[in-house]
Amino acid sequence: MAPAASDPAERTAESAAEERSARRAVTVFPLLILGAGVLGFLAPGAFAAWSPAISPLLGVIMFGMGLTLSWPDFALIARRPVPVLIGVIAQFLIMPLLGAGIAAALQLPPALAAGVILVGCCPGGTASNVVSYLARGDVALSVAMTSVSTLIAPFLTPLLCLWLAGEYMSVNGTAMMVSILQVVLIPVLAGLLVRWLLPRLVLAVTPALPWISVAAISVIVAIVVAGSAGAIVSTGALVLLAVVLHNGLGYLLGYAAAAALRLPAPSRRTTAIEVGMQNSGLATSLAKTYLTPEAALPGAVFSVWHNVSGALLAAILRRRAGD
Repeated sequence: MAPAASDPAERTAESAAEERSARRAVTVFPLLILGAGVLGFLAPGAFAAWSPAISPLLGVIMFGMGLTLSWPDFALIARRPVPVLIGVIAQFLIMPLLGAGIAAALQLPPALAAGVILVGCCPGGTASNVVSYLARGDVALSVAMTSVSTLIAPFLTPLLCLWLAGEYMSVNGTAMMVSILQVVLIPVLAGLLVRWLLPRLVLAVTPALPWISVAAISVIVAIVVAGSAGAIVSTGALVLLAVVLHNGLGYLLGYAAAAALRLPAPSRRTTAIEVGMQNSGLATSLAKTYLTPEAALPGAVFSVWHNVSGALLAAILRRRAGD
């Protein structure tokens, strides 16, 4: 960790620089991901052979997440287990059931229905930590919620998919669990270990990590969009509607759950963001591997949309003086 600034003016300048960086991230990241999607749609042949790279790219993203974690992040779970537990339960209860409900209400084709449900069964997205910061949420709580949901995803995500998405398509839960262990849990733990062993090196590369992650997710989006160009033409508006509903209702119900359980305002904001923002890169990778290319489309669209909506939500919540 860098030494804290001793001069108040210096601390203020550092805080302003950090906020400018975070704002730039949530502004530029969606544009880069959207641009990748457009590129994949307009030039699908350029990405046709890249499909096997999706899982390794996701592993890079998860390794980067591990590098940003530290043991004190997990200490919060012992000090404040209730808000972490509320957020994680809401994550794996609200979003899977919402996905299933939206798929049924919109009468989505089986592949798209399974893809929407799969997005809901995945853990929280890593971008949620930046959005929580900009929304004046509880950032430490956001990191703890993301970490816990990611670590238990290898077990809960396949079970939830078997239960809900299995109505639409055959789901190999065991293979999915092994895959999540390989491309999510092991890279995250490896990143955490590297940070513990080589803290100075990790500190030096930390500013580049968000850009590496967004580059990786952009390539994933381009690959999936390229492989689903035909489906986008025929069902793109329907998929976008499903994703907007899933994401927006996730924010709303996550906030409502935290408010009903009397969490303080910053924790409510964080819970809303953690529930609404998913690890859609994982959903995309799993759908492409174990379902169909069309089933990966909701995850790719979610990757773009939840970054856009997260930035808008952060701007709205920042301006609210009350809850």
